[in-house]
Amino acid sequence: MAQQREQAADDAMMSRIGQAVMLHHGGDREEAQGRFLGLWAEIGEDGDPLHRCTLAHYMADTQDDPSDELAWDLRALSAADSLTQERLAEHESSLALQAFYPSLHLNLAADYVKLDRPEPARSHLTRARAAAGALGDDGYGDGVRAALTRLEERVATMGAGPAEPRAGRGPGGEPLGPPRAGS
Repeated sequence: MAQQREQAADDAMMSRIGQAVMLHHGGDREEAQGRFLGLWAEIGEDGDPLHRCTLAHYMADTQDDPSDELAWDLRALSAADSLTQERLAEHESSLALQAFYPSLHLNLAADYVKLDRPEPARSHLTRARAAAGALGDDGYGDGVRAALTRLEERVATMGAGPAEPRAGRGPGGEPLGPPRAGS
């Protein structure tokens, strides 16, 4: 009975995070950010790693300052590192923990590109590429792999020419990071 109550609470928190994500995707970035901050206060720095990873992953997208975006993406990676496959399966049995890492490292690489720090960007691109085998052969996996290739090309030319990306965008206007689930 206690486990059922815990699972219902987990589902409620994931639902609340999902509602804030929908607000953000609907264009209400400020409201989404406010809700994410409130949820983060509830979860806490030592709360459930699945909740922390999910929330931090999406909170990064609401940041105006690339340094703040980096801080949230680092929180997401840290939470993923403390997440177990068993905990993830309690939420969604079809998810594989290793499939989180390509996107998490790709986001960090994109953050470092925005901050004009090519060496840490390359390091995270290497990690993302190494983890990409865990991605499925589906739209999400294809999107992450395509974003990885675009960002690798961008990092290869950093400092090589005048084509600077628009805020958060590559030279052709494409997003620097991977697609986010649900977008």
